[in-house]
Amino acid sequence: MFHGRDPSRWHNRGVNRAQWTPTPVELADLELLSSGVIDSSRGFRVAVPTAISAAVAATDTLELIDPEGVPLARLTVESRLAAGATVTLAGPVEPLAHTECGPFRRYHRTPAEVRNENPEAFAVPVTAILSTSDVDAVRAHAAETGRTPLLLALTGPGSPQDLSAPGLVRATLAAARDIPDAVVVAVAAAAGQHRSAEVAAAYADETFSVDGEGEPSAAVARIRDQDRPPLDRRGLVVFFTGLSGSGKSTLARALHDVLLERGDRTVTSLDGDVVRHHLSKGLGFSRADRETNIARIGWVAAEISRHGGVAICSPIAPFDATRKLVRGMVEAAGGGFVLVHVATPLEECERRDRKGLYAKARAGRIPEFTGISSPYEKPADARVSVDTTGRSIDDALAAVLDVLYLDGRLSRSPATLPPEG
Repeated sequence: MFHGRDPSRWHNRGVNRAQWTPTPVELADLELLSSGVIDSSRGFRVAVPTAISAAVAATDTLELIDPEGVPLARLTVESRLAAGATVTLAGPVEPLAHTECGPFRRYHRTPAEVRNENPEAFAVPVTAILSTSDVDAVRAHAAETGRTPLLLALTGPGSPQDLSAPGLVRATLAAARDIPDAVVVAVAAAAGQHRSAEVAAAYADETFSVDGEGEPSAAVARIRDQDRPPLDRRGLVVFFTGLSGSGKSTLARALHDVLLERGDRTVTSLDGDVVRHHLSKGLGFSRADRETNIARIGWVAAEISRHGGVAICSPIAPFDATRKLVRGMVEAAGGGFVLVHVATPLEECERRDRKGLYAKARAGRIPEFTGISSPYEKPADARVSVDTTGRSIDDALAAVLDVLYLDGRLSRSPATLPPEG
């Protein structure tokens, strides 16, 4: 069966059917459809690689599974739309199970359950923390109408913008303490006027909107500040990319040393060669293996950033799509992502080559060598670009540190650093 986002991963577990893990956005839509939040007659759409579409052709069914391999639904394919290397499969789905894990799962309830318990209610879509004026408005409307306020925390991918999904539920629960008889429901839907209205209509016949203006209560503000601390205390990934010999590993080590000396952040180095020895042993240097290696680095870095740490990565990472994949993983984990392009020219990198790798590549002894027989796609989205030719390590590193200070990712004077002398 096929499992996961990589069509090259084929697992034979004695199951004679095709399986696929949708993206987080697709999984959220599947939950909305399966729980009755959106009309099931609209069917479900999922984008898969062409290899997956071909595997589905024999039975026209695809089992949709969560990232841990638990079957969630069975898609009966009624239409296909090819676009490049992917095919969008569409058709009705048969729910097999509901997602049981995840923070505040007990608050993810179906519209039928909520309507049965609260037949006279009004729905309040919540996509950001509720201010005290929002709370006052909801409370006043409840008193005026005699209806039960349903606070629908929209926790889908991309929502909320100013804090994490668990943080939004925590903040909504705290605000609900000041609204008599308020009921909090979490819904795996992204923010957006159309989607918010659709979700609200599923749970109640009346929708009440709040504007989000003003300051929250002290209790809600504490939750917000804990969930989204200042930038210089949030998780961060500094991702160095460049040709072999460009100086990226040297700069990454220098930055690592500076942060260790400061002592105000936990910091982890994910050097390309070290990662290949420990995390990616067995991978070769084909494009597929290199992309897998970068994806593994990205996943580890994202998890470090999720818990407030700093990860410093220094692979070659020649392909734009893979770098963007890492950026997406980090940002989805709530971390900051700073891409540093070490833009040292190829000629200078070859001149520095102590291992003779470039010479071997030009002689055809190393296939798919970046810069020689395999391309390096220069990033257009780098926050910092630095050429190390003729520069000291301290001078080149200063260019990186200046941006981290400017963006507020590092404080200029950490309290833990003693004065010199």
